[in-house]
This record gives sequence, C-alpha cells and structure tokens, in this order.
Amino acid sequence: MLIIRRILHGSSAAALLLVPALPASAAAPGDAPPPGVVGGERLGAAGVQVAPGPGAPPLPKDLTGKSWLIADAGTGQVLAAFNAHAQLPPASTLKMLFADTVLPRFPASDVHKVAWAELQGMGAGSSLVGIKEDLEYKVEDLWRGVFLSSGNDAVHVLANMNGGVAKTVADMQARADQLQARDTHVVSPDGYDMDGQVTSAYDLTLFARAGLRDPEFRGYCATRWAQFPGAVDQKTGQRGSFGIANTDRLLGSYPGLIGVKNGYTTNAGATYTGAAERDGRTLLVTVMHPADSPKVYTEAAALLDWGFAAAGKVTPVGALAEDRAPERAPSAAARPVADAPAGPGGSTAPGAPAAPPVPDGGPAAHAAAGGPGPATWSAVGLCAAVAAAGLLRLRTLRRRAARAGGRPG
Repeated sequence: MLIIRRILHGSSAAALLLVPALPASAAAPGDAPPPGVVGGERLGAAGVQVAPGPGAPPLPKDLTGKSWLIADAGTGQVLAAFNAHAQLPPASTLKMLFADTVLPRFPASDVHKVAWAELQGMGAGSSLVGIKEDLEYKVEDLWRGVFLSSGNDAVHVLANMNGGVAKTVADMQARADQLQARDTHVVSPDGYDMDGQVTSAYDLTLFARAGLRDPEFRGYCATRWAQFPGAVDQKTGQRGSFGIANTDRLLGSYPGLIGVKNGYTTNAGATYTGAAERDGRTLLVTVMHPADSPKVYTEAAALLDWGFAAAGKVTPVGALAEDRAPERAPSAAARPVADAPAGPGGSTAPGAPAAPPVPDGGPAAHAAAGGPGPATWSAVGLCAAVAAAGLLRLRTLRRRAARAGGRPG
C-alpha cells in the first residue's frame, strides 16, 4: 500500500512524497534484531563482547560510544563489539549505503546540468558542497561533494538522476536487504535526521566493507583535497573552482587509514566508520554517538590500535554477513579518483590537516516515512527507471540541439 505524506521543509512550501507503507510484520525502529541474529548470537547481546586469548591486550578504557564494532575486513571476523545491533540514527554515515547503491549506475565522466527542482527538499541546516542550478557538473565532481563535503545537495542531485528521492530510498533499502543489514531503515538518502531512520554499528560496517570493494568508492573516500566547480564569472565568462577538504579527521593523521565516512546530526551525535590497513591486514571500525563529538575519532583510533594488536590473539565474537547480491561489474566509463589532482597545486597535499567536520543538519523536522522493501517497489522501481532513462535521453537531445542552433523536439 502506498501512502502520500505531506512534509514541510523549514519555511518552504509543502511537498508531496510518495512512500510505501511499512509492512505490519516489519520490526519498528529500536526493536531487538529478530531471532537468529545476523553475524552470530553474541552480537545480539547487550554490552561488551570480546573473547581474549593468551597475550591479548585489554580493550581501550573509557569508551563512551553507545555502540561500536571492530572487525577484520578480509575474513569478516568481528574481533569485539558493544551493542553491535543497537538501532541508532546514522547521520551522514548512511551516505556509504547511498554510494554503494547509486555509484555504479553513472559513469564518472558523465555530465549533468542541475535543475532547480533537484536542489529542493533538503533539511534545514544541511551540509552543502555548493552546487548551483543551471550549471553542469561531472558525476565524479558530484561524488567528491558527497564524500569530502558530505554535501546533501550532491546527494539530492544524484538521487534525482537515479529517478528521484523516493525511488533512491527504496533502492537503498533493497541494497541494505542484500547486505543483510536488518537494523537499517532508510527514510532519506543523505542521513539527515528523520523520524524512524536508524541503522547500527554492525550495518554501517557492512556498508563500508561492501563499498570498499568498488575501486571508485575506495578512491573517493580516500581523497583528501579536491577542486570543485564554481560559478561562472559574469565578466569573463570563465567558470571558476574552489577547494574542498575531506571532513574525516583521521584521514591523513592515522597511519594506514583508507577512509570511510564520518557524520554528525543533532539526534545521531557523531558517527564514524573507518578502515585502516597495516601489514597486509585491513580492519573496519564503527563508533556511534560517543559522549562528545571529538571522541568519535579518538575512540575509533584506539579501537583500531587495539584491533591490530589483538588480531590472532582473540576468538571472534561474530562475523560480518556476506553480500547476497550478484557480483556487479564496474562501468567501463568509470574510473577511480584516488590519484586525481586534488589541491590548488594539483596534488593531494599529504601534509595538510583535515578540515573540521561540518554538521549534516539540524534537528529533525520531518514526518516519518515508511521503509520500502524490494517487493513493494519492484513495479514502481521499474517504471521509474524507464521514465528516468527517457528523461535523461530527452535532456541530452535538447542540449545537443541547442548547441547546434536547432530547436529541441
């Protein structure tokens, strides 16, 4: 069944959002995971879960996160966890799921002209990279806006390219289902505070592990600095650019850190999922809602240090679930961006400090929207995909006709 909800965004006019009703059998946010906990029964238990062996170091002291998890990305073994399946607001760490869902669908070199409507509907106080309507952007620039600046404007443009926000939310929920991320309920694609939008440290770790298997995803989240397209100078007609920096404070400061994503909102507090490599081993860490925001980085770094020291000396307390989706081949036109020029001097500025984090948004000010499932959206998704493809084709033909001096048909 479909429900039409009217949502007010700040002082803007009311907008209509078409969302599927939550099935009666679905667990409400905050409920305990269903019987047969994903990853193992110990991960469904409250409190610290760790099984130290001889020579294992003690866990870091004074960890304040409401939930955290440390795991081996290669083997999927969970080395230790605390309230791993607790359902909490995600903030912008949910953008990992957005990227894992949408990134493979558009070649990095594609160019898209942003329409006014694509920049509407963002929550008040959203973090923005600075996209302007009626200007063209490469897809790779939009993704740098997502990963580096945590730009909700970049998310909304890409979501509209994907057929719209409602379809993208449905796609993300379906992708979460493939990853066996049962704690996740998607309401907005950008992670902005919304009633009922939750995930867990376990699920965020699944999203990071899946995303890092994509070379493009890995390249974007590892990029520290980039030049982003700016406005057109009215006098010269030349388009400028401005520098953006990755808001992940551990990137460039913690040895071997690969990425992945940080976030902050009023309801979620600080959230962080990171990946680091040392001596051929890659560890994943997630920390959610510590006592104060800066601790999300210090506690993540402490857990990574512990994980590298404890590897081989602890018995795993669970495992990361495997992706149930068919293997996806990367787009032939897409390219990794890890080595792309990223600073004013054309380098990644390895000695430069990371910029301070930018909040993802203010307090939640939206009505709840039901979480779609793949079955509910199968017909809707197919129709939306066909319509989106037709619209994109029409836009392309119109641009070509305009450039050639003709009239669009």
